[in-house]
Amino acid sequence: MSLAVEIEGLVKYYGKVRVLDGIDLEIPSGTVMGLLGPNGAGKTTTVRVVTTLLSPSAGRIHVAGVDVLKHPARARTRLGLSGQYAAVDANLTGFENLRMVARLYGMNHKQAGDRAAELLGALGLEHAAGRRAGTYSGGMARRLDLAGALVCKPPVVVLDEPTTGLDPRGRLDMWRVIGELVDDGTTVLLTTQYLEEADLLADRITVIDRGRVIARGSADELKTSIGGDKLTVTLAAGQDPAPARRVLAGVGIGEPQTTEIADQLAVVVGDGTRTMVEALRRLDDAGVCVLDAGVHRPSLDDVFLSLTGKPGERLPTVPATESVQEEILS
Repeated sequence: MSLAVEIEGLVKYYGKVRVLDGIDLEIPSGTVMGLLGPNGAGKTTTVRVVTTLLSPSAGRIHVAGVDVLKHPARARTRLGLSGQYAAVDANLTGFENLRMVARLYGMNHKQAGDRAAELLGALGLEHAAGRRAGTYSGGMARRLDLAGALVCKPPVVVLDEPTTGLDPRGRLDMWRVIGELVDDGTTVLLTTQYLEEADLLADRITVIDRGRVIARGSADELKTSIGGDKLTVTLAAGQDPAPARRVLAGVGIGEPQTTEIADQLAVVVGDGTRTMVEALRRLDDAGVCVLDAGVHRPSLDDVFLSLTGKPGERLPTVPATESVQEEILS
């Protein structure tokens, strides 16, 4: 598979502070790369360097076959950027905003108008084309900003925390748009702190902290890297946990641990469902009263916390259930 983005040895200093410390990144064409990291990890600095807004102190960057450092103007024609805040003119209508951007890319008046109308339709904004952008909701303004990034039909689109501050409906809309972009062959570099967002959208994930890559892989690979499934068993209140500990130690990997839930034990296991059945049989034979049991795969939140020592951002109002995913990707 061809690579749409290649980054090698990317270094950036602010004064004496080394903000990026040798970032390497490869993004295959037509895929989504999720760039995760806590605040201050270097995500936005990486985006700004890749999109020619900042010059690196060292490194090599190629976007769609163009050397970004040697030919920044040509690279910009192959890049679209939508940042954390919608960069639209509040006093212009949605149509006027996009037509202006198209004119700046060198399109004539008719071409610019046609492209603006096309994008407004594609992003579901045709009904608001004649309204001032200042009257748009946050989600509408973010979609208009993304439309501006797509004016020149770039093969690579960089989205820097595109759903920050959006309500649940706005996030769902943006996730749909990103899915449609990839379906059309666009390559996306997505920075986010929202773990469900990366889990749902990204084909591959790179985790950075303090300017360095600390992990990379698919969501499933990263989850597997921190251990197998976790078997949890909740005992009847007041019961001696020693027999249960012995049983779980015999079926699990490592020593069972107490959890934050009262009378609950947990142990890492290799084959979750099969091991749970065997554990329940042995617990019953040992006379242990079990109130509840379950198997849980590691989440990206577990990965993030394990790698960085910090929890990732959560989206409690948008549960990443199968039904929601089907709605987003349908």
